[in-house]
This record gives sequence, C-alpha cells and structure tokens, in this order.
Amino acid sequence: MTNSAEPIEAVLFDWGGTLATWHDIDLYAVWRSVADLIDEARADELAAKLLAAENAAWLRSRDEQVSTTLEAVCLAAEVVMTPAALAEYERQWHPHTELDPDAIDMLKQLRDRGYRIGVLSNTIWSRQRHEDIFARDAVLELLDGAVYTSEVPWTKPHPETFLAAMRAAGATDPARCVFVGDRLFDDVWGAQNVGMRAVHIPHSNIPSNQVGHTEGTPDATIQRLSELPGVLDGWR
Repeated sequence: MTNSAEPIEAVLFDWGGTLATWHDIDLYAVWRSVADLIDEARADELAAKLLAAENAAWLRSRDEQVSTTLEAVCLAAEVVMTPAALAEYERQWHPHTELDPDAIDMLKQLRDRGYRIGVLSNTIWSRQRHEDIFARDAVLELLDGAVYTSEVPWTKPHPETFLAAMRAAGATDPARCVFVGDRLFDDVWGAQNVGMRAVHIPHSNIPSNQVGHTEGTPDATIQRLSELPGVLDGWR
C-alpha cells in the first residue's frame, strides 16, 4: 500500500478487465477461425502454432516485462496474416472489447473534477486498433494520453511503462497519480512500485499463466467504476 498525501493530478487506467469488461475467451478457437482463412488445409496446425506463439509472448511479458506485437506473434508462428484473416481476428475479438457500462459517466466525472486521464494497456494490438475502439465507444475524446505496450519495449509491471503513461497523460509526479486496474501484479504492484496509488477492480478471471510472482495490496478496492470518483474525493 502506498502512503501519499500528495493531491491527485492524474488517473491512469488499464483497459481489458477495467475500462472494458472482462470476458473469458478461447484463444485457440479465435486462432482456428483465423487460420481457416489463411490455409484451410493446415488450419489446425497453424492455429496451434499461433496459440503457442501468443502464449510464449504473454509468458515473456509476465516474467521479463518484454513487449511484443501481433505481427511478431505471427512471425514467430511462421504465419502470414492476410487482410481477410486480420478482419476475422478483429471480428472474433469484437465482443470482448465491450466498454464497461459505468465508464463514460465515470470518466466525465473525473474530467469535471479536473483530473488528467490516461490509459496503459498490456497489448499486442496497435495504437490505431485501440483508438478505433475508443472512438467507437466515445472514450477517445476523454483521454489525455495513452501508452500501448505494443509500441514500447516493456510491459506492465515494468516501471517505465507507468512513467511513460504518466507523461502521456501530462502528469509529472507518480505520487500524484492513481492507477486503476484488475491485476494485483501488473497493475497494483507495478503502479505502487513507482510511487503511485493503486485501485483494484477484482472481477477478472486472469489466466493462470498470466498471474505474476508478486501481488500488491491495493490502496482501495472497488466493485464498480462508478465508485471511483467517491474514492478519489476521499483522498482529497
């Protein structure tokens, strides 16, 4: 738990499981559907290779905080993604990008209180893909900045990711930042490790191969995003 009397300047959010609702997903089924459009005769083989490459990428993220991209996953699997296959990949993921029902009103309340707002997401997707989703959900205009690990060398909980997100949102002091996320390793422990306060939303069914070696003790725990403004008011 972080001890800080500094006034809060910025609130930074994880995306999946935090601003977007958590969904369990069958990654093999996603890749099998994609592989069918790349080479139907070899679809089972390609799907297995793509799944193995993605799982290896998330293990590196967990253990070494090394980032990767969708393109790098495909390269590791020795699979060439076609435009039709990419469209299918995005179609398969579309239901799992659903915005939390409380998110818009909560973000507007934070804006009204004068907080800067940022996003930091461990992701293999491009900035454009995320911004398209945020624009679709009318969130993009509410953000001061965002960092997607697909475009930096590290993943959460590496300290540099949090500092980069802080700067992207226009803040300069970690002690004046709050991070909100669903993971006790990536989000809570990582944020507190750089001096930020951390708020935990404990509803995600995090895959066992993505659970980290350390868990932070959150400064606050909320069950819904709508509770966050009240927590921040209590810290003023």
